[in-house]
Amino acid sequence: MHERSSVDELANNLRRELDRYSPGGKLPSSRVLVERFRVSPVTVTRALAQLTAEGLVVTRPGAGAFRATPRATTVATGDTSWQEVALSADGAADVVPRTVDASAVLATLAVPPPGVIEFNGGYLHPSLQPERAMAAALSRAGRRPGAWSRPPMEGLPELREWFARGIGGAVTAADVLVSAGGQTALTTALRALAPPGAPVLVESPTYPGMLAIARAAGLRPVPVPVDADGVRPALLADAFHATGARVFVCQPLFQNPTGAVLAPARRPEILRIARDAGAFVIEDDFVRRLVHEDAGPLPPPLAADDPDGVVVHVGSLTKATSPSFRVSALAAHGPVLQRLRAIQVVDTFFVPRPLQEAALELVGSPAWPRHLRAISAELKTRRDTMTAALRLELPDFSLPHIPSGGYHLWLRLPAGTEEQSLTTAALRAGVSVTPGRPYFSAEPPAAHIRLSFAAVAGTGEIVEGVRRLREACAL
Repeated sequence: MHERSSVDELANNLRRELDRYSPGGKLPSSRVLVERFRVSPVTVTRALAQLTAEGLVVTRPGAGAFRATPRATTVATGDTSWQEVALSADGAADVVPRTVDASAVLATLAVPPPGVIEFNGGYLHPSLQPERAMAAALSRAGRRPGAWSRPPMEGLPELREWFARGIGGAVTAADVLVSAGGQTALTTALRALAPPGAPVLVESPTYPGMLAIARAAGLRPVPVPVDADGVRPALLADAFHATGARVFVCQPLFQNPTGAVLAPARRPEILRIARDAGAFVIEDDFVRRLVHEDAGPLPPPLAADDPDGVVVHVGSLTKATSPSFRVSALAAHGPVLQRLRAIQVVDTFFVPRPLQEAALELVGSPAWPRHLRAISAELKTRRDTMTAALRLELPDFSLPHIPSGGYHLWLRLPAGTEEQSLTTAALRAGVSVTPGRPYFSAEPPAAHIRLSFAAVAGTGEIVEGVRRLREACAL
């Protein structure tokens, strides 16, 4: 059994048995719990820590674990209705909105109910995460001299150098800031490059989290359509001319949600168009390390071909590791780097040093290339399994592009199919899917859904999930 589920199961068992003990009563020893429930000592320790955090158990070093004494009184709830006035007064005049719609982001982060197959996930299933390698890296990192001291504001030099080598071109460690995950880096970049109220050009469709960042900063997302070869240059030039925008956000590699890769001929054209407009390109290089086994050589990041500082590059370790391993790079060339640094320092100070040290230990270990090879093969297998199942069970669903990287498929629904109705019916049938509407900053051209094949336990769940989706279509 997976360690996390073992901890949860033991915690549930102990929680049900607490009524057997009076407040202050001693629970069985760890040794007894290990033998009784046939779990490891680590599982017992973690389960007791979970109950301690809930206020149900108190542990005393050298004495054991005891049932906590319940609170004697109930805390008054108070009256918070005044906040409705305080939070909304004069809100219509705010340049930066105080009310933020995070529903699209929460939909991709939400864990489905038990028994529901997770086709809406945005991260690797725990079985695909390098848990042992990360645990070993964190352990080694904690023993490094100075591991708990304050790091340089820009990040550890060795980690900045590692990210710079991965970007390539003329990018050096001096051009890199270590950031706390891709979402934080994108937030910093947008705040640095566009004032509240300004337009920002975005791919259409695009990642809902980026649209949420832009709107939370008071920016106005302007869509630029993509096709199988990425963003369309002529439409990008028209959008710059029509709006006066000074920022374009794109994902040139395995774009979310379409999976498109920006065509070689378009790469220099996009940079030229942005340079002529006096604009920056924010490159969200989010899944470079989730390439499929059959992809062939990958194009370098746009930043590698950009000597003029047009590109602000964002790259992250999170997608290839764990949602909790939030270490990323924010790279730029020229005076803009100082603005990025200033905003990041004000917002977050720095990324905790133990996490940076752990990242260095992880990417420098033999386990790292082995992990990347393993997920490359597994993601291809899962993609092929889902593609075959969709063609068999749902032939009317259009799959215009099969990506060679990333973790999802983008499907156009048959004419007349209502996205939200299908999403609701799918959940009732036991599979969670992501509707396409949140990926568009304006009216969508058609109904879509996005299906992830990375967050499930294996190919068996993929086949069953597609079968349940077909069942939902029949409802």
